[in-house]
Amino acid sequence: MKYVCEMLQIDFPIIQGGMGNISNAQLTAAVSEAGGLGTIGCGTMTPSEVEKIILQTKAKTNKKFAINIAINVSPYTEELIDLVIKHNVPVVSLSAGNPVPFIAKLHEHGVTVIALVASVKHAQKAEAAGVDILVAEGFEAAGINSTLELTTFTLIPQIVKNVKVPVIAAGGIGDGKGLAAALMLGASGVQIGTRLIATKEAPFHEVYKQSLVNASDTETLIVGRSVGMIRRMLKTPYSMKLDEREKEGMTRAQYSELTTEKQHVIGAIEGDMKNGFINSGQIAGLIDHIPYVKELIESMIEEASNQISHSKSELDFMIHKQSNKK
Repeated sequence: MKYVCEMLQIDFPIIQGGMGNISNAQLTAAVSEAGGLGTIGCGTMTPSEVEKIILQTKAKTNKKFAINIAINVSPYTEELIDLVIKHNVPVVSLSAGNPVPFIAKLHEHGVTVIALVASVKHAQKAEAAGVDILVAEGFEAAGINSTLELTTFTLIPQIVKNVKVPVIAAGGIGDGKGLAAALMLGASGVQIGTRLIATKEAPFHEVYKQSLVNASDTETLIVGRSVGMIRRMLKTPYSMKLDEREKEGMTRAQYSELTTEKQHVIGAIEGDMKNGFINSGQIAGLIDHIPYVKELIESMIEEASNQISHSKSELDFMIHKQSNKK
């Protein structure tokens, strides 16, 4: 079986999560330049807006990068697939919908297809349809989440057990220990999002970055359960107000109007926490500084290696001790 790094032609098995309409060339290129796989999330952007970011990214790096298309979120899925082919983007991740109708066309043009899944059933369907890599996302993740609410620690080993294609772990991962844990669960790498927000290259508002640095372990909030559209946000005046309104009762349409990419941009880019929201995974409580992307990725690899070596030493000691008892 090919390793993920070989399949994606990257140095480290670390993928940037799609960030919707706040995606940008600066962070995408920085992740790819650091040896990971940068990703442009399309969100609800028009094909022309996405094309502009693709061209900007290509001007900043000659390394591989990906496009994330949230199928049921974007009104331009077909056009975005054509855009990927037009610009020879080598990797596409498909989320928030059924990837099956698009896989064959992408494969015809040599595109590696990643599918985001949140259950064994969905993973098996995606594998049967021909996806190359799976990203299994646990409930700890930022932004739009599965209503199944399976956590990363339980989800990854079950999916790995039931598929043959490589599995990338996502949700609640933002340091080297998290990478090591994912590998021990059988994953071939990780996808991270929240941790990349708090980096020097990320062109997001300082209020957003500092909110993550200052966050505690209980700083995120789940909204949308009552309407079947779950999203994990950081606790802010806007998200708290949204939570109150949901408890008072709101329709799916009302909820959708209050959680569009417009409000996402207001919070993340403009730093207006009263009129916009900011997504965050539960990893926020571990973020305590704002490094360069290269520093972050290299530190994750070093920490993961050290942690695995330490754990192996601990295990070897236990086995040796047990053998001496016999």
